[in-house]
Amino acid sequence: MKKKILVVDDSAVVRRFLVKLLEENGYETDIAKNGREAIEKIENNRYSLVTLDYEMPEKDGLEVLEEIMTKNPTRVLMISAYTTDSAEITLRALELGAIDYILKPKNALEIPKISTEILEKIKHVLLIPNRKLNNNPVQFKTHDVDINTDINMGFVLIGASTGGPRLIEKICKALPRNYPHAVCVVQHMPVEFTANFAKRLNSLCEVEVLEADNGTRLQPARVIIAKGGYHLHFRKKLNTFVTKLTQNTNNRFFVPSVDEMFLSAAEVLPAEKILAVELTGIGDDGADGMVELRKKGAYTIAESEKTAVVYGMPKEAYVRGGASKVLDFNDILNEIIRYGQTK
Repeated sequence: MKKKILVVDDSAVVRRFLVKLLEENGYETDIAKNGREAIEKIENNRYSLVTLDYEMPEKDGLEVLEEIMTKNPTRVLMISAYTTDSAEITLRALELGAIDYILKPKNALEIPKISTEILEKIKHVLLIPNRKLNNNPVQFKTHDVDINTDINMGFVLIGASTGGPRLIEKICKALPRNYPHAVCVVQHMPVEFTANFAKRLNSLCEVEVLEADNGTRLQPARVIIAKGGYHLHFRKKLNTFVTKLTQNTNNRFFVPSVDEMFLSAAEVLPAEKILAVELTGIGDDGADGMVELRKKGAYTIAESEKTAVVYGMPKEAYVRGGASKVLDFNDILNEIIRYGQTK
């Protein structure tokens, strides 16, 4: 059977383009011109996927998304110009259950420029089983731990892509205020998003969360989010370790890249003090770096197929021999907390 996609957008130009693009590529389509109409159609029909704009009359995209996930959980791909202007809106959409997002050109006539991205993301989103759409939060109480000095601290390195922001939030929320290790995160995001992502997490968590800059010190109870448009590297400065923002000289597809962080860590940080985690995501970014970290003695974990929204990056890390363990996300979360109690 053909996959049926509901296109929700108040722009007639955008609706016509998306319907034509999708039908030419073998999908069946339906349309909704506003949020109220979208809710009515979703309540009375079954769709394989919904493409959802944010700014619409009667009900905006976030209101529609919240109702979808409450009443009839469905795969949702945000396609909105407002995600360019307000990363906070997109981060909220991902928190509510949207699987991924596409930045739509502000000029609707330029939307054909993102045709390939739309088709690629739809293809990957449609592979995600409905059972993985459940957005129930992980329940985990934080407990204070005996804090180490900087000399004894470890390094928790986390890589993620599609489906990752909600997991990173859950991890950060679970960390106690005196977590004894430094945490560094590469989450594939555009340049405009990472500062807002870090700011949002900092407001929700007991640990400090900030966007990486040149010379940001790795220290206990601090989570550093890789800056969009730069790779996150490390260097030693006297008796401490700090971050270094690096241009994309290796022509990586993703900037920041998980591989770049892992490979730099393997060269600079003491491997025996590293816990590296590869979470959900399309592709193989991080797999080679995790192999190198494991060779040098780091403790490496890949997320399982059971819980990964997209079993791409963690699968490649496992297949190539980079993962010491393969665990469900809840077990990974517990392992990160336990690492803070036992190092």
